[in-house]
Amino acid sequence: MTMERTPVRFYQVGSFAVGNRLVSLDRRSAQSDPERANSLTSGHRACAGCGEALGARYALDAAMRITNGQLVAVNSTGCLEVFSTPYPETSWRIPWLHSLFANAPSVATGVAAGLRAKGRGDVRVVGQGGDGGTADIGFGSLSGMFERNDDVLFICYDNQGYMNTGVQRSGTTPGAARTATTQAVGPHPGNAFGQGKDMPRIAMAHAIPYVATATVADLFDLETKVERAMSFHGARYLHILVPCPLGWGAESSDTIRLARLAHETGIFPVFEAEYGEVVSSLPIRRHTPVEEYLRLQRRFAHLFDQNGDVKATDVVGQIQSLADRNIERYGLITEERQ
Repeated sequence: MTMERTPVRFYQVGSFAVGNRLVSLDRRSAQSDPERANSLTSGHRACAGCGEALGARYALDAAMRITNGQLVAVNSTGCLEVFSTPYPETSWRIPWLHSLFANAPSVATGVAAGLRAKGRGDVRVVGQGGDGGTADIGFGSLSGMFERNDDVLFICYDNQGYMNTGVQRSGTTPGAARTATTQAVGPHPGNAFGQGKDMPRIAMAHAIPYVATATVADLFDLETKVERAMSFHGARYLHILVPCPLGWGAESSDTIRLARLAHETGIFPVFEAEYGEVVSSLPIRRHTPVEEYLRLQRRFAHLFDQNGDVKATDVVGQIQSLADRNIERYGLITEERQ
């Protein structure tokens, strides 16, 4: 028996989500296109609410659209590689390579060089990995890629820890956060302040053509930055905040909310830079105190009492000061919103 299939249309007023008819075609997201690449398809083994799965699908579908499908992705070891390719299965529907934890930027450089040698300059290359493979284990090869100005867009999906191996601290873990290696004990519980790396600013220090940050909470902003990055040749870097429900101790349903709060508090500044200089930033629409962001995550539970009130006022104040510095540094609050 053959059943008739009726196309389903989705409408969501006032957003750039699936099927929105209220914006022009050039303003609709790649995710709203039923013919999108669907680069990372169903069947992977990511946790419910995984920000990295969202970030990778959003970024690579946008890259596939702007390159007309002429794209190769190189992946470092990490959550994204593990949950998407349990041998002999894969959820990738694009040319995709995995080598080692430390050398995704170098492998991506080699792929770009090989394509160029074969006269296939129309095929673009994206390297990608988590914060462990970017800020720590792959840091040297990424810096080399930047120094050589290789024609690769490298994307870091930052969930602020080694989530795949047991939630250990990484070079992007924020101060005071509890991880398996920065326990919430002692006079200064959680991760120490002043450690780690500000990867977007390190990339900017290399004066490469394009550096940007984004979150999975603003699909249109993320896709626009991927497309902008693809308009450049040479080394480019995109740093995407991707909340991890497991490692952050948050509800799966709060992934987008947390990413939005990270921007609205100033904890995670969203901006663009070209050749080492900031050229634009995404203004904060609703300035929010940092405790609204911290309170939703069990990795910061030691900063609050049983009623949810702040008990570590000095630590929360230090985090607020860092957020305020980001707001001032990147001009995240315009005069009319103050």
